[in-house]
Amino acid sequence: MNGMKKTLSEIVGIENVIDSPEVLETYSKDQSFAKSMMPVFVVKPEDAVQVQELVKWANETKTPLVPVSSGAPHFKGDTVPSVPEAVIVDLSGMNKIININRQQRMAIIEPGVTYGQLQEALAKEGMTLSTSLRPRANKSVLTSVLEVEPRLNCLHQFNYTEPVRCTEVTFGDGNQIFTGEAGNGAKDLHTQWEQEKWQVHSNGPQMVDMLRMVLQAQGSMGIVTWASVKCELLPAIQKMYLLPAKKSTDLEAFAYKVIWSRFGDKLYMMNRAYLANLLGETSEKIAKMKTELPNWVAAVGISGDILLPEMKVSGQEQDIADTAKQTGLQFLTAVTGAAGEEVLSKSINPSGEEYWKQTCKGAFQDIFFITTLDRTSKFINAMYELAIEAGYPTEDIGIYIQPQHMGTSVHLEFNLPYDPDNAKEVKKVRGLYEKASLEMSKLGGYYARPYDVWAGIQLNKDAGSYEILKKMKNIFDPNNIMNTGKLTLQ
Repeated sequence: MNGMKKTLSEIVGIENVIDSPEVLETYSKDQSFAKSMMPVFVVKPEDAVQVQELVKWANETKTPLVPVSSGAPHFKGDTVPSVPEAVIVDLSGMNKIININRQQRMAIIEPGVTYGQLQEALAKEGMTLSTSLRPRANKSVLTSVLEVEPRLNCLHQFNYTEPVRCTEVTFGDGNQIFTGEAGNGAKDLHTQWEQEKWQVHSNGPQMVDMLRMVLQAQGSMGIVTWASVKCELLPAIQKMYLLPAKKSTDLEAFAYKVIWSRFGDKLYMMNRAYLANLLGETSEKIAKMKTELPNWVAAVGISGDILLPEMKVSGQEQDIADTAKQTGLQFLTAVTGAAGEEVLSKSINPSGEEYWKQTCKGAFQDIFFITTLDRTSKFINAMYELAIEAGYPTEDIGIYIQPQHMGTSVHLEFNLPYDPDNAKEVKKVRGLYEKASLEMSKLGGYYARPYDVWAGIQLNKDAGSYEILKKMKNIFDPNNIMNTGKLTLQ
């Protein structure tokens, strides 16, 4: 171990090599049900050169590397080592916003840049980045976009991979490349900018879409050291309207019409438990809100930027209100227990010091996958049946339906809060999580982000695709050093 520490210190500096048992313990597990595994070192590189040197060293020594960008706590098991003797590569210190270009609506960021940090910098330039729903304050933006977390601007998400465009990545074999149009020019950003190349298009180098190799891969193909992301103009006007309903199916006709018309910019649906968790600041307030809120609420965001914002918002308000009336729904600025302005603010701004999903009971387990809107009720009914069978209170199950890629599919999420200090409750939720995960797959749910047990469930469904995945892994990571054990049948 002393020899390994000496070599790592030569690469990243002695101050950036950590082997204290207390620190290693924090990286050995997370808030999920993933099996804990102690790493041997945590290293904190400061630039892409050090990252490439670390990967080359790992290939020589056959040492597994686990990339981590976001701050703790983590919740999906993807940052927990799956094999012994792993080294954590903590990229949180690489937190530079390399460039912001208002004309092209682009920003280039390192992996340690958080949502709060980026949004503040973009706001000074009159821009913003569409986020996932109320992300953690210390969540890495780069990790979020690489894992294709569902965005709130679904009605204008013309590509499933939006908003990420180009990247700099060191693959598992130690080779470093630029992906997207950045790969078709000089391997230097400043030179490309002088040539008026702004890392806008994601296809490339040449005709190959190398970006796909690192998307939703949990760091198992390589380490991305910067990414360009497409931003939006900061709205001059933002409004959020709420539509209450008794059942999720009551909202489907409205949602399909709004998706088809492309009115508004945000659209998502929640049941009362999920909305109470989003808005409630204490467990007591959450419990109270669950008795007041409607069973289901659809949230529709309307915004206008620099071109006739009042006219745009006013026109879309009228059209969406007409759509609501046609489908038998009320188009409201507030419902019992919640105001549209509050829902908007909580949705687009980062969570506080404590992640909002922990507020209800202290811990939670999510089950999420991709399906289509018309099939969501089938999954919801199945989840309630499984919860009753397991003895889990159905009124505690939060449900979130987020259309993606202009509504071609939806992210369906079940949130299961539980008390981490109650062993009986922990066992109950773990059992429900494992059984429901398998049942959702049998019903047709697609685990596009196959964390933990979902990897085995999803990959077992298609032997041909799994063989292709293994071949690609062997090409880009021949010594299997990148987050070893993830995206494999276990």
